[in-house]
Amino acid sequence: MSEAQPVHLSYDDGARAVELAREAVEAYVLQGQREQPGSMRDAFYARTGAFVRITSTRGRGRLRGCAGAYRGSDQLGHAIVDAAITAASGDSCGSEVEPPELESLNISVCIVCNHVLTSDPLADIDLGTHGVAIDANGQHAWMYPTLPVENDWNEEQFLTHACRKAGISPVAWQDEDTMITLFEGQVFRERADGGSVEQL
Repeated sequence: MSEAQPVHLSYDDGARAVELAREAVEAYVLQGQREQPGSMRDAFYARTGAFVRITSTRGRGRLRGCAGAYRGSDQLGHAIVDAAITAASGDSCGSEVEPPELESLNISVCIVCNHVLTSDPLADIDLGTHGVAIDANGQHAWMYPTLPVENDWNEEQFLTHACRKAGISPVAWQDEDTMITLFEGQVFRERADGGSVEQL
């Protein structure tokens, strides 16, 4: 069953979550410092997981970093900051975000509302709502809830890509020994045109 505290962010909270992630990325990239959440909104004191995803707005919009966890013991505000820093570091996609890139990045945040272990992922996945975490043979990977919609994947393709990301057989999601967790989250991101934050 779910271990996350029930969390539902208002639009204003979600917009602030994206802003906080942006501030954390910029503080890390420009000064090498960890941004402090400061005076946090009430929702940011909940203890739940969060993910931050950074893409480039240039060309095809390649992924520059993605980090976080669907389970979290830290307060949400701190979880967002930590995920943003890790996503911007070389530990995420192999190369650290550089200062000249900051103006051409799009940042999105996924706040985990709940998560559940499933034995029938094909039936239980709600594409666009659920992210997937795969654990098998000591390997682990997770995928953002919006990915199947962005890439026009069906449920089976989503699970197959998650297995490949974990470095295991593409059909390992069918094995009884593979643990598959579905996490439901609210996703907020910067608009591509530089306008206000949007909720997906």
